[in-house]
Amino acid sequence: MVFTNLYINPYYFIIPLIAGFILDSILGDPLWLPHPIRLFGNLITLIEKKLNSKNYKKPKGVISVILLAAFVFSILFITEKVIIQYQYIYYCFTTIMIFYGIANKNLITETLKVEKKLSNEGIEAGRKQLSFIVGRDTSELSENKIRIAVLETLAENLSDGVIAPLFYYAIGGIPLLFTYKIINTLDSMIGYKSEKYKDFGWFAAKLDDFANYIPARITAFLMVLITLSDKGFFFIFKYGNNHASPNAGYPEAALAGILNCRFGGPNMYHGQIIDKPYIGTNNRIVLRSDLFKACAINYITSLVFVGIIIFVALLVN
Repeated sequence: MVFTNLYINPYYFIIPLIAGFILDSILGDPLWLPHPIRLFGNLITLIEKKLNSKNYKKPKGVISVILLAAFVFSILFITEKVIIQYQYIYYCFTTIMIFYGIANKNLITETLKVEKKLSNEGIEAGRKQLSFIVGRDTSELSENKIRIAVLETLAENLSDGVIAPLFYYAIGGIPLLFTYKIINTLDSMIGYKSEKYKDFGWFAAKLDDFANYIPARITAFLMVLITLSDKGFFFIFKYGNNHASPNAGYPEAALAGILNCRFGGPNMYHGQIIDKPYIGTNNRIVLRSDLFKACAINYITSLVFVGIIIFVALLVN
């Protein structure tokens, strides 16, 4: 909450940010470690089973999202208020929560796992590994389409999984960071346009679109800034809206421009062909080196954004 003068000492804000980012860079998201997002998932599943039935699905979905977001914010706001007087406890708690709140290492690791399987074990292994991180049907994808899917996911999730959580930490501390995380988790679980979720998950999807509006555009512009890519900058404006999501197209367009390749096109989702608009025109073969370059861009973009947040925190305090 650096911009609300909660912290007289800006290092209360900065030290956990640096420590949490380093911790994520080292550990990622080990499966053996308990994670609050899994708790969120269990809670959402329980509520969805209880309320997503019979009549009034849309208002019940709206109330569910509001109550869950308010609950998460309130619990963490109270916790922060209590422990802030105990400096080292506060540092430890906030560091761990930032570590839990961002997913940069995990995002890059999953990307490299797909490439490793594809290169070392063949296309079937690559398809299977990709299926763990994307919603599309991977069973018929070519080697080139596997790499394109990875790049699209990498770009989109740089915004959702790293830049957006850091953005909300910057303006609202841990309470707002995890309020964003519960909104994002709700969208990923119930924000579908399927018959089951189109009413109950309607508000979750809309709220997630709103929450990601600014972070998605920050992500795109940072990506082209660190690469000094004129084409990436041009692509943001030309193709940023070429996506079903009002936000995901922006970081994807930036990366497509930087790499001078083409994203989008038809893909199978849940047994249905979805013909996405193309982002870019250069239908070239995507190479292993493109994935490595994209991973480097992701990490440097995240690092630069952390630096910008620290600079602003020192400036306003």
